Amino acid sequence: MANIDTKTLSSNTLTSITKPEPDSSRRKLIQTIGAASIYSLVDPLVKSGAWAAGSDAPEKTDVKISFIALTDCSSVVMANHLGLDKKYGIKIIPTKEASWAAIRDKLINGENDLSHILYGLVYGLQMGIGGQQKDMSVLMSINHNGQAITLSKALYQKGVTDGASLKALMDKEKRDYTFAQTFPTGTHAMWLYYWLANYGINPFKDAKIITVPPPQMVANMRSGNMDGYCVGEPWNARAIIDGVGFTATTTQAIWQDHPEKALGATAEFTKRYPNTCRAVASAILEAGKYIDSSVTSKHATAEVVSAPSFVNTDINVIQDRMMGRYNNGIGKSWDDPNAMKFYNDGMVNYPYLSDGMWFLTQHKRWGLLKDHPDYLGVAKKVTNIAVYKDAATATKTPLPKSEMRSSKLFDGVTWNGTNPAAYADSFKVKA
Repeated sequence: MANIDTKTLSSNTLTSITKPEPDSSRRKLIQTIGAASIYSLVDPLVKSGAWAAGSDAPEKTDVKISFIALTDCSSVVMANHLGLDKKYGIKIIPTKEASWAAIRDKLINGENDLSHILYGLVYGLQMGIGGQQKDMSVLMSINHNGQAITLSKALYQKGVTDGASLKALMDKEKRDYTFAQTFPTGTHAMWLYYWLANYGINPFKDAKIITVPPPQMVANMRSGNMDGYCVGEPWNARAIIDGVGFTATTTQAIWQDHPEKALGATAEFTKRYPNTCRAVASAILEAGKYIDSSVTSKHATAEVVSAPSFVNTDINVIQDRMMGRYNNGIGKSWDDPNAMKFYNDGMVNYPYLSDGMWFLTQHKRWGLLKDHPDYLGVAKKVTNIAVYKDAATATKTPLPKSEMRSSKLFDGVTWNGTNPAAYADSFKVKA
């Protein structure tokens, strides 16, 4: 693949860190004491749930969950801030990381327990692309929508306002055009490639693609290092406020209610700590429900996550687009009913098999995978629906009727997971 930044694709040799098991009698004593102390913190509604045989107390009570400075980390942060983690007998420790590569490495080597993570990054690791191969788990979807593609003001000054005018300029003025995504197998890369390709721009043949951590996007555009990028909020709104870019499209305009960030962990962690995973998912579900419940709760959330320890930007940069108040920076304003969602009556959070399969189809489309994988088999292996259903029961979150869903993207093509190989091969613009 020409012009792709391969730095993030490489990975140092990582050693999986696991603690030795105590002997049987000592382990039973520890579990008994732990259950007695932690269970007193658990909500009575949770206590009444019918869980698997044995203690339902979390096996690990202090849980480090890594995140990137993006608005969509909000439900992880608020689960701790609101004390919802204590309700389920755990303490969530939000752990800020500088890049998705750091998220990957610290999750794989056990330094962090779970992560707010790019959906496609999890599937990439499962397939051995974008890092060392590691069996992974998606426990739930954290959010839908709320990302965007930002183009530079320099392009706007030459008449570019959308994908069609970008293509016209690129055909007219031949030079190297540079676009940034945040991780080669991640969601932002796939939205950017899908959007460019719709207008006849092959991201690997007609442009240079680079990898830039989300919080560094605006500074790099200001320095003239790129013509455009795809990233989560608030770094699209920030580019407008700083006068360096404009929003060419939102990702919800590309795919309404698309999967975005997931709660991810290694398969090893979820197998060893299933009750902990259920508790974490339950707390984050409740936090997402809180965020989506009112304008007041969204404002309160924006105030919390704007702090330096989290997203580190002005509250207004976060809250406007969180509430669906959009301005593209070149004269258009609108109220978007499909802005970032964290719960939406549980529709956001169910880890649909078809969502994971979609990222695999795009990895194949762009040559990251050489051959068609067993799309459904991989998705079933990665997606931990059992843990999610337990968390949904604990939080009274509605469950869908099917593990698959159907969506029509902005190019008119429907994705429903029924024939993923044919879907991946059907695109005219591909690697």
